Amino acid sequence: MTPKIERFFAENQPDTPCLVVDLDIVAQNYQALCDELPGTEIFYAVKANPAEPVLALLRDLGSYFDAASIYEIEQCLALGITPDRLSFGHTVKKEAHIQRAFDVGIRQFAFDSIQELEKLSRAAPGASVYCRYLTPNGGADWPLSDKFGCHPDNVTDLLCNAADLGLVPSGVSFHVGSQQRNPTAWNTAISTAARIFSSVSDRGIELSLLNLGGGFPSHYRTPMCALPDYTDAVKHSLRHYFGDRSLRVIAEPGRYIPGDAGVIQSEVVLISRKSSNEVKRWVYLDVGKFGGLPEVLDEAIQYRIRTPHDGGATGPVVLAGPTCDEVDVIYDAAGYELPLELSVGDCVEILSAGAYTASYASVGFNGFPPLKEYYI
Repeated sequence: MTPKIERFFAENQPDTPCLVVDLDIVAQNYQALCDELPGTEIFYAVKANPAEPVLALLRDLGSYFDAASIYEIEQCLALGITPDRLSFGHTVKKEAHIQRAFDVGIRQFAFDSIQELEKLSRAAPGASVYCRYLTPNGGADWPLSDKFGCHPDNVTDLLCNAADLGLVPSGVSFHVGSQQRNPTAWNTAISTAARIFSSVSDRGIELSLLNLGGGFPSHYRTPMCALPDYTDAVKHSLRHYFGDRSLRVIAEPGRYIPGDAGVIQSEVVLISRKSSNEVKRWVYLDVGKFGGLPEVLDEAIQYRIRTPHDGGATGPVVLAGPTCDEVDVIYDAAGYELPLELSVGDCVEILSAGAYTASYASVGFNGFPPLKEYYI
C-alpha cells in the first residue's frame, strides 16, 4: 500500500472490487531491474498486466516487450511500440498469427519443437528464433516446468534444424518458475545454456542470445529476498559459465514490475460459521477466483491482506469469493487468520495485486462484471 493509493481510496471511495495501481512503483521496479542488470535488455512480459497505462509508461522508459499472442503484439503496436522492441515469446502459435506478426515486422520468435519450427519457416522465413528448454522450478510458488520448453538434450538438434529450414538460430531461453524464492535457481539453467552454446558451436553455428526468462518475485505472504540477491546470483552465473564472451542477454520479467504496485480493495459480503461450535469463520469477499484472483489456485500465491481492524485479536478463517461456484474458495488450508472484529461491509485490501489479476478476471461469470481498474 502506497500513500498515493491510500489517498485515492480516501478521496474517491470507489465501488468494490477494484484494482488500483500506482504507476510510480511500476517505474521504480523497472528502473531497479535495469540498474541491477546493466547491459541486459528488459522485455516486459505483457501478460502480467497489459493495461495501456502500464505499457505506455514502460514504452517511454525504453522497455522492450515480450508478447504471448498476436493480440498483445497489436496492442503494443497501437501504442507506438516499434516491432524491433517486440518478441513473440510464446512457443505455441497459430501459423496465421506467426504470419501476421511477421508481416507487421516482428523478427524474434520462440519455439520448443520441430513442429513449431516448421510453421515458423513457412510463415516467418529468415526470422531469428530461440529455443526454450525445460529447467527445474524448485523454489517457485507458480512453477512453469511442464507445458513449455523441450528437454535440453533436444535443443542442439532443434537449433540446427532451424538453420536447415532457413531460419536464424539466435539462442536459447528458459524459465525458472514464477515467484521464484531461490536466488540460485538461475544457476542450473545458465549452466545448461553454456553447454548448449558449446554443443551448437561444435556443429558450426554460433549463438548470441541468452534469454533469462522471468521469475523475479513480488512481496506476498512469505518474505522474499531482496532484488540484488537475485541479480547478483544471475550475474555470478553468467560470469562463471560465459566469462567475457560477447553475449546478448535479455530478461522477461512480468510479475516483478507491476506486482507490488497494485492493491485490490474488496468488501466483506458475509461472515458465517458452518456449525454452532465451529471456530473457523467463513469470510466471503466480493472478489474471488473468477474476479481476478485465479493465482490462488491450490493456494499457490498467498497475498497479504489488510483490514480496518489489524492489531486486534484474530481467529482462523476460510476466505471465499462471491460466485455461486463451489471452487470459488480463496484460502482454506493456508492458515489465514483475520481480526475477530471484522464485520460485513468492511473493506479489506489485497496487497501486491498488480500482476495477473484484472487481465485474468472473467468477462461475466454469474453476471459479475470484470474487475474495475484505476491507474494513478
